[in-house]
Amino acid sequence: MPAIGQYNRLRIVKHTGFGLYLDGDELGEILLPRRYIPADQPTEPGDTLKVFIYRDSEDKLIATTQRPRVQVGQFAGLQVAEINRVGLFLDWGLPKDLLLPHSEEKRPLQVGDYCVVYVYLDPRSGRITATARLDRYLDKTPARYSAGQAVDLLVVETTDLGFKAIIEGRHWGLIHRNEAFKPLRPGQREKGFIREVRADGKISLTLQAQGQDAASALQMAILERLEAQQGVLPLSDKTPPAEIARLFGVSKGNFKKALGGLLKQGRIRILDDRIEAT
Repeated sequence: MPAIGQYNRLRIVKHTGFGLYLDGDELGEILLPRRYIPADQPTEPGDTLKVFIYRDSEDKLIATTQRPRVQVGQFAGLQVAEINRVGLFLDWGLPKDLLLPHSEEKRPLQVGDYCVVYVYLDPRSGRITATARLDRYLDKTPARYSAGQAVDLLVVETTDLGFKAIIEGRHWGLIHRNEAFKPLRPGQREKGFIREVRADGKISLTLQAQGQDAASALQMAILERLEAQQGVLPLSDKTPPAEIARLFGVSKGNFKKALGGLLKQGRIRILDDRIEAT
């Protein structure tokens, strides 16, 4: 049976003046409105289309070829579009906003705020619903990551120590403040690396690759940018860390270490207002 709140490949049953009806098996025929019919795919009866199924403003099942920002069974950072007595309504990229009931809030939010939620199918109403109470949906088994492993991160919230993040949609981790060399906000997705899996199971994260290979890769990136800019980079000790992060995706500290290595190799000169290739 097709899954509500997820992508499904459904067979076209018939054309009508206002769209296509798709075979939803036990869910019955599901309408794909005319405005969502793709122009670059076969759409005759018997053909199949990949569609997302959800409930419209009248609570009827409907199909769309639009891409929501999250599916049932996933975590995502979404922006609050509206708040009323029922709950918060989150912009997830579809015409009908996603409901986060007040009972599923974790902290007070305002319109415009970002909130990380898990999306599930409410067993009582059958509606796609969001919750900010994430712990119950994370993996409780011990993590099996190794130091230096590259991982996908979803930033959730700020703490006194740094930024809590979900690792690979499964486990909690922490980016310590001294590792956050660029601005981070709830809902932001980042590539990161495992810094340490502690004996108590807590996981420390970093946004920068570690080890000699990473240092060599950064030095090569600096040399390549120097070559692309006729051997001169207008960077110095006064360059803001945010600019270093934008150009090279690393902290200013790691950038300066890489420069030190290149200087020892005799491949650059460091002047007051610029870096030059030798």
